[in-house]
Amino acid sequence: MPDRPEIVCICGSARFVDELRAANRELTFAGVIVVAPGEADESITDEQKAALDALHLRKIDLADRVLVVNPGGYIGESTSREIAYAQATGKPISFTDPVSASPAPSTGSSP
Repeated sequence: MPDRPEIVCICGSARFVDELRAANRELTFAGVIVVAPGEADESITDEQKAALDALHLRKIDLADRVLVVNPGGYIGESTSREIAYAQATGKPISFTDPVSASPAPSTGSSP
């Protein structure tokens, strides 16, 4: 048995906030420590977006693996960068849906 629960970083487009929250909830109830994208209810500046993007890469560093929440196979520009970063750092990556425009091979299909 591991000394600590698995840590999973969730990645995905902000347009899928409900799906991101559902994945977070499901993993948390399964005993997983979840690190997820920051949320903002209001519009943010380009500087704030850049800061959140950089912070999310540090969250990937903390994780044992990455789960990409990609309903319908959609992967946007920011998520593509996060996938590339996770691949470069050797993190296992899984997807909630099959990838339509394959930026990365799927290593699994469930949270």
